[in-house]
Amino acid sequence: MSITKESELVGMKKISEVVGTTLKLMIAYAKVGMSTKELDEYGGEILKKYGAKSAPYETYNFPGYTCISVNEEVAHGIPAKDKILKEGDLINIDVSAELNGFWSDNGCSFVLGKDIYNHQPLVNASKNILKKAISNIKGGVKIADIGQLIETEAKKNGFKVIKNLAGHGVGRSLHEEPENILNYRVKTNRERFKKNTTVAIETFITTKSTIALELNDGWTLVGDKGGYVTQHEQTILITDHNPVILTESNGIWN
Repeated sequence: MSITKESELVGMKKISEVVGTTLKLMIAYAKVGMSTKELDEYGGEILKKYGAKSAPYETYNFPGYTCISVNEEVAHGIPAKDKILKEGDLINIDVSAELNGFWSDNGCSFVLGKDIYNHQPLVNASKNILKKAISNIKGGVKIADIGQLIETEAKKNGFKVIKNLAGHGVGRSLHEEPENILNYRVKTNRERFKKNTTVAIETFITTKSTIALELNDGWTLVGDKGGYVTQHEQTILITDHNPVILTESNGIWN
């Protein structure tokens, strides 16, 4: 969305702090032996405490308050009682919500407990690439150039990117223009980031796959060639200088 008055900025800051805090608390709460359903319900309670509504639940009737994807799942994992978290699992939590007509979105992949399967290099690459991408965004920068930066950095680290998932505008709804802030360069896309707009920038860094495919449950995405994927996401306000990280309360770079 385009921020045109102070009250809109206040609204976006408020909901962004809520989703950021919820994500941070959920990561800290995740334990070996816990079901993803229990973790999701904990997140749902936090959102409720702030008076916020789960965006996927409200917008798409998603069967959970948050998306929790484990190991080979790329995104949109459905929280379930029989999905039990284990030592060394690669977990992604994506929290988006609405409060007072404003929407915000953030996500983080992390390793639960000891990194017995060596997922941490993939997690670190995704975090660092997101940070670098965001630090290069300001009004007038081509969206395609940021996509090129993300894919170039992924390759430097020995990884690939998922090409059919993307960051997006956010603010008055969960997905707004620009719809396709992709993790690679599309030469024909001449669209530029606009000053005073809010967008969700997300990385999808992968070991093998380049396309995400939907499972029969109608939600869960997995890679076309298997392997693992990490996602990190922040909602930002674009300026003439460094962007304002609205969801920084998630502490994913700490």
